[in-house]
Amino acid sequence: MDDERGPTHSLIGVWVARLVVGAVFLMNVGCGLSFLAWPDRFAAGFEVGGVPGLVLVRALGVLFLMWNATYPLVILRPDKNQAMFAIVLVQQVIGLAGEIWIWLALPAGDAALQATGLRFILFDGIGLLGMVAAFWLLRAGGKRGRT
Repeated sequence: MDDERGPTHSLIGVWVARLVVGAVFLMNVGCGLSFLAWPDRFAAGFEVGGVPGLVLVRALGVLFLMWNATYPLVILRPDKNQAMFAIVLVQQVIGLAGEIWIWLALPAGDAALQATGLRFILFDGIGLLGMVAAFWLLRAGGKRGRT
């Protein structure tokens, strides 16, 4: 085993980053593909219906997939793509901030939209915390490995 400054610590950071970012990526892509394939299953949660509702849910699916286009480079080489990792974190912060703002602006008593919004907030909040911790661990391990 290497000492505190050795590559083992850096390797742990790389794998933690891969696992955390990969888990968020898989959940997001799964959600996006589900919205595209079965929009009727999710339309009620957004209180939309008919053809416009199906189109709206599918559009959200496309946005999920677009949002996650940056993740594969981070998953493959988080140590070499730290700038991209920072962009992923910024994307996550923007998404979470927007979701919170939308949720806070909902009228009182709108249970379906409040529940849907809260699910997005909780998932993205937990994902952000995990990815920030992984980013920190990756950076801390890289700094130790260079000293």
